[in-house]
Amino acid sequence: MSERPFFVAVVGGTGSGKSTIVKRIASAMPEGAVITLTHDAYYMPRPDLPASEREKLNFDHPDALDNERLSDDLARLARGESVDVPVYDFATHLRRAETRLVRPAPIVLVEGILLFVAPALRERFDLKLYVDTDADIRILRRIRRDMRDRGRTLEQIQEQYLDTVRPMHDLFVEPSKRFADLIIPEGGHNDVALDLVLAKLRHVLG
Repeated sequence: MSERPFFVAVVGGTGSGKSTIVKRIASAMPEGAVITLTHDAYYMPRPDLPASEREKLNFDHPDALDNERLSDDLARLARGESVDVPVYDFATHLRRAETRLVRPAPIVLVEGILLFVAPALRERFDLKLYVDTDADIRILRRIRRDMRDRGRTLEQIQEQYLDTVRPMHDLFVEPSKRFADLIIPEGGHNDVALDLVLAKLRHVLG
């Protein structure tokens, strides 16, 4: 690549519709124009702890994420280099042995709940989007996802939500939306906001 990629952050609370926004953007752009990363892939591995202790970790606090590695990976992509992205196993709360090779592209989309919290990471992004969805919709989506994809029981989901997810959202995620360039109400179903974002990205591509 001859030019630096354009970096886009998609932030919002759990179940806000970040993934839907990312998928809709990627599918609407020319083939090969977009690559996607998730902040979730960069959870700190804690192999030093037994499984029972790993389950009790606060995964919604900024310290749970390896922001330094993500920032380094974004810097390498900016230089036109490929990166080996971690693959995180949500069942064991560990990184898998394999990694995911990601090659640079003109547009880099990164989604996560805490991308705006660390200044050094936040400053990597050229366009910052915040997906703003009501809490009742978000928790219903989280319940469905965690039971379907992560093997959690309703009791486990409820306990985690009350103990860490909601408090950390109020403390870190919600306040961080002041750093957004565009706030998107109702997530991936906001066609007007999506059209604005796509127009900007098509302009970037020239």
